[in-house]
Amino acid sequence: MNKRVRCTAAFAAAVMAASLLGGCGQNGVTAPENVEKYTADGELIKPEKITVMADGTVFTKRNGRDAFEARWEELTGIDIEFIQPDHSAYYDVVGQTFASGVKNWPDVILLSSTYYSGYAEEGALWDLTETYENSDLKKSGRLTGEDVIDGMRIGGRLYGLPVNRGGGCITYVKKKWLDNCNLEVPTNYEEYMNMLKAFTEGDPDGNGVNGDTYALSAAGFMGEESPYTNYLPEFYQESYPSFTKDENGVWYDGFMEQDFKDSLLRLRDAYVNGYVDKETLTNGTSDVRNKFYEDRCGVFTYWSGTWAENLRSNLAKNGLDDELVPLPPIKELGNYIERTPAVWCITNSCKYPEAVYKYFIESMMDGGDMQTLWTYGVEGVHWSVQAETVCGNTYEEGQFHGLESMDKPGTQYTKGHMDPILSIVEWENDPGIDFVAPAAKNSQEIFEEHCKQSLMVPSTTEMATYNGDLTTLKRSIVADVVVQGMPVEEAYQRFEKEHGVKWSNMIVDSLNRLAETESSR
Repeated sequence: MNKRVRCTAAFAAAVMAASLLGGCGQNGVTAPENVEKYTADGELIKPEKITVMADGTVFTKRNGRDAFEARWEELTGIDIEFIQPDHSAYYDVVGQTFASGVKNWPDVILLSSTYYSGYAEEGALWDLTETYENSDLKKSGRLTGEDVIDGMRIGGRLYGLPVNRGGGCITYVKKKWLDNCNLEVPTNYEEYMNMLKAFTEGDPDGNGVNGDTYALSAAGFMGEESPYTNYLPEFYQESYPSFTKDENGVWYDGFMEQDFKDSLLRLRDAYVNGYVDKETLTNGTSDVRNKFYEDRCGVFTYWSGTWAENLRSNLAKNGLDDELVPLPPIKELGNYIERTPAVWCITNSCKYPEAVYKYFIESMMDGGDMQTLWTYGVEGVHWSVQAETVCGNTYEEGQFHGLESMDKPGTQYTKGHMDPILSIVEWENDPGIDFVAPAAKNSQEIFEEHCKQSLMVPSTTEMATYNGDLTTLKRSIVADVVVQGMPVEEAYQRFEKEHGVKWSNMIVDSLNRLAETESSR
């Protein structure tokens, strides 16, 4: 099943779930009533078991999840049951689960921002606002990511909690290629284009042959999910191909704006000149990484933080110069975009939601053993402090290090579900703080200094019904202009003929109606 079909199917399942919740009122299904939640001493009663639906960002069976579960149960005294579908089918299963009836819902579920907003609007998720506001976490003074948490509010309410910042992509340039072409780090679009030209027509790799490289590659011209422009930000600049708000808080579709049309012309010029990999339209991210590792291109926009070290180390393994320059955004771009993070949510079928919040969600950020577990995994399975050599790296007794990955032999574990670089709480006792590579820290610091948060777009019936096909059509229009050379106006005529304008307007209208409803509450 292709990505478009999967997306459409998942949204359809969400709509089905919504219909099943339709008679439940504003808050949808409610947690079971008349359930004792506190002991005689006023302590929250621990549930005997918590069921969790999560994707592959949590340790999988192949990567030692059994050991992870055992350690979690040791720390809490609660049984945990993971429901962990394959990554490619995750939201199909999520939709089917919600549509199958309340009795089949897990206690807690991990959702991307798109699905989070949809299921929250339909009443499937427990409102944890008051619990969070009165929590030990909120009162601790350790929170550094309250802006991230506030960005997840829907109508001022919280229906889930992130445990990481969303992170985002930053542009990496090979320092050796800059030096070989006698170039400085570009600061504006003109300098950026001069760099691309030199990397394509010159001899940036120093093999004595001009014109056997191209400047950059990407996994498609428009991403699969928000913020969509992540992999080619210098061309898109401040334009945006999806739904966003103007300065007055009114929703609109950036794809329809002139600045986005202008960005397509910039992309087309770069593509025609050979600066952009001709296989960009069909590339996956692994394809682009391999081309970068093979020295076929010198510019790659990819995730900041941990991936900076991954890119560097793979270049070194191939015998190439491994110094990378993470670029501050060029003048015309202004800022990189930080994506909206995934959110841990408690479903409205959960018998003990307050206890699940305390013992499952909040405990991830305890600054102690539980945060270590969620960040690095299990000692002796995912990490160690023993004197040993792992993947060619030698460590002294007491020196924290990742063990060899069970999923990717020859590499070391660097993090678990939580990323130490993206934590939204201060963590004074992080055992792996010195294990985080300087390259990872540096790229993340530059990104965070020059980023803005992406806007969480609420789900509406129109969004669920049309946006999958609309996004597919938008990507096709972009390809028409950039790859096929179709005039912009002709491409947009096709967009209108194939219902793109109609779908876009319907979604925009639904978003603004929802905004008006929420403001009047």
